[in-house]
Amino acid sequence: MHKEITSTQNATIKKLVQLQEKSRERRKSGKFAIEGFREIQLAQKANYSFFELYYCPQILSQEDQNTIFSVLTKDTEIIEVNKAVYEKIAYRGSTEGIIAIAEGKEHTLDNLKLPDNPLILISEAPEKPGNIGALLRTADAAGVDAFIIANPRTDFYNPNIIRSSVGGIFTQQIAEASTKDIIEFLINKKISIYSAILQDAKPYQAIDFTGPTALVVGTEADGLSPLWREKSYQNIIIPMQGMIDSMNVSVAAGILTFEARRQRGFKL
Repeated sequence: MHKEITSTQNATIKKLVQLQEKSRERRKSGKFAIEGFREIQLAQKANYSFFELYYCPQILSQEDQNTIFSVLTKDTEIIEVNKAVYEKIAYRGSTEGIIAIAEGKEHTLDNLKLPDNPLILISEAPEKPGNIGALLRTADAAGVDAFIIANPRTDFYNPNIIRSSVGGIFTQQIAEASTKDIIEFLINKKISIYSAILQDAKPYQAIDFTGPTALVVGTEADGLSPLWREKSYQNIIIPMQGMIDSMNVSVAAGILTFEARRQRGFKL
């Protein structure tokens, strides 16, 4: 189905803006917005279902239109909008001329399909969507088997997460749960927990990550909650050479995950 919207006051357009801006609306409707050609392509490859696709022919090239439209199902409504309407619904400062409305998925621990010897990255209570996006990019680059958020403070489909992950949210197995439930899950699966905590820690280079491994990082401000220290197989640190005693969480995650990959035969 193909239609056109030319007014910024259209009710459908107002609902889309609410979906972009409010987590509550995303949770209530089970829908979320994906902006950008590459991000939409990655979501398509990850088998997300699209309800609607908005595009501005003055911005999106005919070639890109053909690429996206060719793989849409007949159930996706294609909506053409003018520049004024697109500027109203676009979340990014720089625009690509295309936005899809997709159906969200349930990201539970039980839905994860893990190999026999998994490498998992876990982040507890990350606050900033930009940091979550960066962690997803790190997870993608290192080829981890799952990325899990403990005690989430925002939903995975926050547009800033999708944007800052450059679509990495669609390339990973992802899940969210409480710290307690995640620890129980890891113990039941016999996955060793390595928590990035200063106390009673060993340098990460001295640790064997070749077995089933969960690498756990906290926020720069609060670190990890005491339960991770209690249940950790081994606390680990990244030795610092300068005067600042912390680094960005995605940088720390990158160091740890790539060391684990190196030990597992990842070719650098």
